Amino acid sequence: MSKTDISVASKAPSFELPDQDGREVALSDFAGRWVVLYFYPRDSTPGCTIEACDFTAGLAGFEKLDAVVLGCSPDSPESHREFIAKHKLKLTLLSDPEHTAMQAYGAWGEKTVYGKTSEGVIRSTVIIDPAGRIAHHFPKVTAEGHAAEVRSKLAELRK
Repeated sequence: MSKTDISVASKAPSFELPDQDGREVALSDFAGRWVVLYFYPRDSTPGCTIEACDFTAGLAGFEKLDAVVLGCSPDSPESHREFIAKHKLKLTLLSDPEHTAMQAYGAWGEKTVYGKTSEGVIRSTVIIDPAGRIAHHFPKVTAEGHAAEVRSKLAELRK
């Protein structure tokens, strides 16, 4: 899958990925709803744990805005199950070991961490509107406080 245009108002790239229970989850499953799709590097790492716990803590706020929150990393469904159990997460976590959805959403590529350049997951988030279009793109995010930032933007977009 080649990198797709993820500019606002463009059609969101479709995907079908297994969740923590091995069930296939497709973007089309959420037609007519707002979708928050966030990409993160790895289960149980400090930043990713903060981000996932913040999204879980704010889940009621997202649900009031008729939005579903999906996390996506290259980790296996089994790793996701352990991460969910360890931190009592209430999120659907998608497994993308081939990086297909990540590449389509610009969330896989060259990044620099602590001065070292490597290829990997670019922590980022997209908000997809009920018509399946990109409503907002956060191309680079900081884990702490990001869930609240996304919820605030979603509330603004829904007005």
